[in-house]
Amino acid sequence: MGLSSSKSPKVKQAQILLLGLDSAGKSTVLYKLKLAKDIVTMPTVGFNVEMLELGKSLSFTVWDVGGQEKMRSVWGCYCERADGLVYVVDSTDKQRLEASRREFEHILKNEHMRNVPVVLLANKQDKPGALTAEDITRLFKVKKLCSDRNWYVQPCCATTGDGLAEGFRRLTEFVKSYMKSRADTFAFFKQN
Repeated sequence: MGLSSSKSPKVKQAQILLLGLDSAGKSTVLYKLKLAKDIVTMPTVGFNVEMLELGKSLSFTVWDVGGQEKMRSVWGCYCERADGLVYVVDSTDKQRLEASRREFEHILKNEHMRNVPVVLLANKQDKPGALTAEDITRLFKVKKLCSDRNWYVQPCCATTGDGLAEGFRRLTEFVKSYMKSRADTFAFFKQN
């Protein structure tokens, strides 16, 4: 499942935001995809940036931005060129689900995030009492908040990698469609 970077000129680059509260598993997701092995992660202070190649025609530059409360206020600074959002939810952290939902809703309201596709990762499915993807969809009001964009909620376990390939496969489809739509719109306005 390991993904590598490529400098091929034919490969389109997409900017992906990887957000969620601290300890949701964002860095574990990123490095499981990048290195295809278990690593011990530390709380992200600032951000991590990695390139992931997802097929022959598209690669992602993934911005894993820290989820501590003081970092959430700067999430909006990373939105301007985002082609996709991966929002990681700790499905076992019932005490902070409402805070996570509020942050998710807040980032979707950013003017630069309009129509940007979203994949929510319902992480830590291997833990007892984890909420299901359906629970997360309902509690995060995803159908309502994401009615203007492609979205998907994927159950996963970042430590084992279960569900990550499926979630990022869906994201890849969404991002390709989003980038094509944006390019078509730009071409239309350029002609007129």
